[in-house]
Amino acid sequence: MTDFTSGLERDPANHRPLTPLSFLARAAAVWPERVAWICGEARATYREFESRCRRLAAALAARGIGRDDTVAVLAPNAPCLLEAHYGAPMAGGVLCAINTRLDPASVRYILRHGEAKAFIVDRACAEVAAAALDGMENPPFVIDGADGADPSGARVGAIEYEAFLETGDPAFAPRAPDDEWDAISLNYTSGTTGDPKGVVYHHRGAWLNAVGNQMAWGMPPHPVYLWTLPMFHCNGWCFPWTVVALAGTHVLLRRVEARAIYGAVARHRVTHLCGAPVVLDAIASAPPEERAAFDHAARIMTAAAPPPPPVIAAVERAGFEVTHVYGLTECYGPGVVCAWHEEWSDRPPGERAALKARQGVRYPVLDGLAVADRETGEPVPADGATVGEVAMRGNIVMKGYLKDPGATRAAFAGGWLRTGDLGVLHPDGYIELKDRAKDIIISGGENISSIEVENVLYRHPSVAEAAVVARPDAKWGETPCAFVALRDGAPPVDSAALIAFCRDNMARFKAPKTIVFGPLPKTSTGKVRKHLLRARARARVSAREGESPG
Repeated sequence: MTDFTSGLERDPANHRPLTPLSFLARAAAVWPERVAWICGEARATYREFESRCRRLAAALAARGIGRDDTVAVLAPNAPCLLEAHYGAPMAGGVLCAINTRLDPASVRYILRHGEAKAFIVDRACAEVAAAALDGMENPPFVIDGADGADPSGARVGAIEYEAFLETGDPAFAPRAPDDEWDAISLNYTSGTTGDPKGVVYHHRGAWLNAVGNQMAWGMPPHPVYLWTLPMFHCNGWCFPWTVVALAGTHVLLRRVEARAIYGAVARHRVTHLCGAPVVLDAIASAPPEERAAFDHAARIMTAAAPPPPPVIAAVERAGFEVTHVYGLTECYGPGVVCAWHEEWSDRPPGERAALKARQGVRYPVLDGLAVADRETGEPVPADGATVGEVAMRGNIVMKGYLKDPGATRAAFAGGWLRTGDLGVLHPDGYIELKDRAKDIIISGGENISSIEVENVLYRHPSVAEAAVVARPDAKWGETPCAFVALRDGAPPVDSAALIAFCRDNMARFKAPKTIVFGPLPKTSTGKVRKHLLRARARARVSAREGESPG
């Protein structure tokens, strides 16, 4: 046996910790004059972008930020948040990007739990931040963020962001991680069933998933990326690092509206953007006066909730190419992609959309993806029918939950990340989600997938959005309750007509017994807050709410 270890030890010459910070140094060295980011009328080249990130790191270090110190940011997709993805870890710190739609109590919990030492607050978020900071013991050092796009809002910090950058040295030497397992960011889950969990990412996983995005999406050099995805969500699915690795241009969009999306795509010749199905629906349903013509290829990556096939088909008719991915906060955002086969392009539009609605296969940088029996842990047969729990493992799975070893052990039971999502494995190896484990409806002993019912509802021309949850039923145990938002200007439809439509297009027992009309509560990333809908469904017992007699 040959000895491949003696005299072949790791050395600084042949081993360096993987970190996405290296992407910025290369982009600034090779393409210093390329535009790195655009925000309204403001822009920065890669030379300027790197200098600003170094200044931020230096200024944070001067304030005592070092290894494993948390730097929190509460901001929309603004330059300060993009730059913090580099400046905070350059100082040795850990970035914590906070959901801008959280209430003050939730923001305060995150600041305390994550032990934030610095807090960058965009002026648009000043009111919430001020309430969160009120009465805090040992509050973090606060920096006011603002840019030319939205300089309004009260001040809550000790210094303005631009002035803070001026205190930093542009020649500051970034601190590389001692180990690629070192934390780079802290992301909090939605906390729908209790306090949010702090998901910890490491430099290695961030580097790998940034590269994985390029590979899974076939991204070329110098993309123009539009920020329709909140950058606080899973660190923007790692695209703050992906785009820089390709020396692309970030087009920062503070408000996600159809007119702004079309305008940016046409003006800046945007090539790539990401978003939840709600973003796709905004694009597809935009009236003519909110659209702008463009003559180049624009690609959308969508996730967060399984996109209904009719929505995918409508977006592609509007001129966008859709790629469907799947993941969760615990795996750096997307880790599964519906990799497209060229021969599928010849299928009828409806069939193509149905294929794209599947979640797909693992990213090249994800080691394992399985659909397993929830009791035995054994893989389910690849028959497209047997339901199991989706599980993942590999280097793009989180370090764990901050200060919660019990939840970490439970999530990693059996050596896999248990997602809590239920799905099937098709004969071609592609997975397809059927529901969250907690969202399956058990009616008369039969399992009903809420996603299946939602997809049928989306096929009705008057339905803009639909969400289905279980409602307690004295006879059946549970029955489907559908919450529906109708399209503006569409022909009116009542609950009886929608229930009849469902019964005509699926097994009758799966059709909803109750329809409730109105807007759907959502998170800032476009996910429907089903826990709120389940509570509302439990409280609705009157036929006046649209209940069918059976």
